[in-house]
Amino acid sequence: MTAENTSPMGLFERYLSLWVALCIAAGVGLGIMVPDLFNMIAGIEYASVNLVVAVFIWVMIYPMMVNVDFASLKDVGKKPKGLCITLVVNWLIKPFTMAALGILFFEHVFAGFVEPETAKEYIAGMILLGVAPCTAMVFVWSQLVRGDANYTLVQVSINDIIMVFAFAPITAFLLGVTNIIVPWETLLLSVVLYVVVPLAAGYITRRVLDDSGDHERIANFTGKIKPISVMGLLATVILLFGFQAQTIIDKPVVIALIAIPLLIQSYGIFVIAYGWAYLWRVPFSIAAPAALIGTSNFFELAVAVAISLFGLNSGAALATVVGVLVEVPVMLAMVAIANRTRYRFIE
Repeated sequence: MTAENTSPMGLFERYLSLWVALCIAAGVGLGIMVPDLFNMIAGIEYASVNLVVAVFIWVMIYPMMVNVDFASLKDVGKKPKGLCITLVVNWLIKPFTMAALGILFFEHVFAGFVEPETAKEYIAGMILLGVAPCTAMVFVWSQLVRGDANYTLVQVSINDIIMVFAFAPITAFLLGVTNIIVPWETLLLSVVLYVVVPLAAGYITRRVLDDSGDHERIANFTGKIKPISVMGLLATVILLFGFQAQTIIDKPVVIALIAIPLLIQSYGIFVIAYGWAYLWRVPFSIAAPAALIGTSNFFELAVAVAISLFGLNSGAALATVVGVLVEVPVMLAMVAIANRTRYRFIE
């Protein structure tokens, strides 16, 4: 048995799903008991980006940014398969399958349970989630599967660049309207907060640690701060579920109805991307993050656009919020699936 497996952090990660479940329960409980506290924290935002959540996400992804070897980024283009999978899944498959599932469930399967106008808003919210690939949390998922940090950075960065140009046209096409209001401040601020700032901090840290040419100092440092990364994830879970505690209590049936197609979409996209990577013989350290990037969503952007287009209390806003609630448990399940099937991939 290796030292990694016997370390306290290894044991902590092994039961991460349990800690997340406890944090979900704690978030909902605290959100009901001290709603004013969460309302105050929710108000600390700029351009629809909650700055407290941003800090915790920054804490989550900073350790992975320290692991990015900038000197080797130039060689990433020599391995285009992972990038191809990520881009095709995110921009040619995911938005359209999300729209199709929304129409299938809310115009047909659940037609007797929701009003037609409300159903359209739920579909719109799902579409917004489908068109917004993840920017920040994917660094955490990649770290949990021991993915290639350099490659993950490139995958996320290229997705961000495409999102700036493709988000509005694809959303407009799928919603059937042309007056999509893209909250550019939210989009750009999120990229700066979740990618640029931690990347710069990671680069500076790596330069300081590696100044003497001793690469072991970097490994020792990231090993020590790794628990802080997971603590950031758990704190984020508590906040997200605390913000939505009353909604969870008031509308459990509606949330369950919205969650069903979102779950099918998430697992379906993961199977497509992960299976494609397996058949294409993509190394696990690239294949797993590629599938996880395709599955997860940029929920801050989706929520902001839903509110600006349809209103704070709309069905579209609620659907994007359900996306937030589903995201963490589902992604942890996929991380577990990836880790258990690692042996089937080439390294």
